[in-house]
Amino acid sequence: MAASGQQHPDYPDTHLLQRLADAHGVGTSFHGWDGLPHSVAPETIIKVLAALGVPAHTNQLIEAALAEVELAPWRRMLPPVVVVQQGGTALVPVHVRDGATARLTAVLEARAGEPVEAVQQDIWVPPQDVDGLATGRATFAVPPGLPLGWHTLHAESDGVTAQGALVVVPARLTTADSLAKRRGWGLATQLYSVRSKRSWGIGDFADLADLAALSGARGADYVLVNPLHAAEPVPPVQPSPYSPSTRRFFSPLYIRVEAIPEIAYLKPRKRATVERLQEQVQALNHDGERLDRNTVYAAKLQALELLYHARRSPARQAAFDEFCEISGSGLDDFALWSAIREDLAPEDPLWNDPDCALGTPEGETLREKLADRIGFHRWLQWICDEQLANAQEAARRAGMRLGVVHDLAVGVDLSSADAWTLRGVLAPGVSVGAPPDMYNQLGQDWNQPPWHPARLAEAGYAPFRNMLSTVLRHAGGIRVDHVLGLFRLWWVPAGNSPRDGAYVKYDHEALIGILALEAQRAGAVVIGEDLGTFEPWVRDYLAARGILGTSILWFENDGDSPLPPERYRTKALASVNTHDLPPTAGYLAGDHVALRSRLGLLERSEAEERAEHMATLEKMMGLLRERGLLPEDAGEAAPDGPGGDAAAGSGSEERIIEALHRLLAQTPSVLLGVALVDAVGERRVQNQPGTTEALYPNWQVPLGDPAGKPVFIDDLPGSPRFNALLAAVSEALRG
Repeated sequence: MAASGQQHPDYPDTHLLQRLADAHGVGTSFHGWDGLPHSVAPETIIKVLAALGVPAHTNQLIEAALAEVELAPWRRMLPPVVVVQQGGTALVPVHVRDGATARLTAVLEARAGEPVEAVQQDIWVPPQDVDGLATGRATFAVPPGLPLGWHTLHAESDGVTAQGALVVVPARLTTADSLAKRRGWGLATQLYSVRSKRSWGIGDFADLADLAALSGARGADYVLVNPLHAAEPVPPVQPSPYSPSTRRFFSPLYIRVEAIPEIAYLKPRKRATVERLQEQVQALNHDGERLDRNTVYAAKLQALELLYHARRSPARQAAFDEFCEISGSGLDDFALWSAIREDLAPEDPLWNDPDCALGTPEGETLREKLADRIGFHRWLQWICDEQLANAQEAARRAGMRLGVVHDLAVGVDLSSADAWTLRGVLAPGVSVGAPPDMYNQLGQDWNQPPWHPARLAEAGYAPFRNMLSTVLRHAGGIRVDHVLGLFRLWWVPAGNSPRDGAYVKYDHEALIGILALEAQRAGAVVIGEDLGTFEPWVRDYLAARGILGTSILWFENDGDSPLPPERYRTKALASVNTHDLPPTAGYLAGDHVALRSRLGLLERSEAEERAEHMATLEKMMGLLRERGLLPEDAGEAAPDGPGGDAAAGSGSEERIIEALHRLLAQTPSVLLGVALVDAVGERRVQNQPGTTEALYPNWQVPLGDPAGKPVFIDDLPGSPRFNALLAAVSEALRG
């Protein structure tokens, strides 16, 4: 805008542009972390609208787009999808030739017999001229009493037919209700970092089963793991589990090779090859500094190739065939991308060539040419599915009420499988990020393409549904990272800085409803990571829909003091820390202050940062002493730096960590989380925000003890520290 407040000659009319932005859910202003309103630049709004397929760089184009907003629903006989809460009502518009009669029926997902008739309502809407044709609107009410599920609407008028999806979702997810009667607790961990003496240098699905059985026997109700989404099909692979290639399928890196039944039938020479590969990478288990995903994955792929070509029994082949049939075209397309990506770099022109897209003659030629490689990648997903099923079975057998709780990343990498196979429902030319906040005043660009709200709806939300149903197939719960993204996302146009973005709204009623539906069907609890900047009503809305929130001890404050435990939310997972903070031992010692100083991430002196951190700790120690969880002389001395004793007097570091968890047990929160790193004394952070791999080995730190020596699952049963913390949490919750 011009400094005088008059319209800049190069920009369209401000009011017209705002009307169009409002019509498409593009925010023209937002409240920042500083609590102040901020305006979005007109050029940014125009770029975001362009990503939505709406040209808006002239007044004439805006006026045409506004007219199209009004007419677009009239061009359809039926909306592509109708989402309604069970027991609620919804009106469905059916557009037909003006004066013609119409009929609307619902065909239920799992019920044979006659379609259910919808009743037309006595609602008159003036007809519209749609491209020279007088078009009327008949309004029908969704039949009451429909069961939960994915149903189909059928409309008919004068021999013209149309159909759309009808999704009946829970008004409230009930899977967490039993936790209100008896609260639960569980372990949270980064699976890749948790190794046993049988691991191939990386934690795997068999290690997950062992950890679940071990903690379940000590009273745990779940194990929450990092996103297990698939990364690249061949090394090198992206270390961050939050920048995957797909959110629907899983990473073969986590496969335990020896657990595949066909290994028993390998010929001696091939079996010897597998054993040699295993011996080579098992030595990496003893590296306590950094995980080596690429070496491990290369060795596993060689072994898995041998097992893929081993003859399967008729029963095993039938199980594989059934898995492929259930997974459908989504698995086929992901396997095709994987087969192509084995030999092509992410920047290869093929990925952006419309002649090579899915469904094109060239694309289908590639599918035929790469049939065996596609078969291999489909098989890998079957093995992942089997081993995840085994882990969940082990968890439930150990007495866990939930079992494995998966983590769902916000999005996928720009050069990912989903970006290629789902390009029709993703917005081009923009990526997801976050506006400036107190931790990063330049904003963030996560290089992840967002869902296109309208195109996702036009697809009947099938890609969203398929992703959720696959992740929840063998799960007792799901943590949704940045759950606020189901309400709105910060879009950063290509070429803009992360601070020059805009919020784009999503149909949260539909997305949260579908999330609740798939979780209800799977019997899974949903935990929303609802930290950060959000509109105040969002948390209340999520709670009303049965979605649990997230409370982190160090972030829960009442002004300058820690929030009393009684005032925590009931419908939440409460934990001491998160993977973006150091383990509690390191946090108490202020290791993160020294690390950020060393990496040049502080905006003030290290001494000032450390003084503020120690003041925060002292307030927390005061609360612990006040509650009788620490002796009066415990935790009073501030450490001088990394490695300093975080607890003075009769209070040890371990005692403080135990006291912090006992404090959380005094909250009404239905779930309590215990980080595995806190149970073994690990001090190193898994992810240091604001850094690259050159500065810090994010997502590559193996589980270790206070000295950084590797800790194996085999060591946990005999670990006094591990057993003491888990016993303390279990006892505190029972009390």
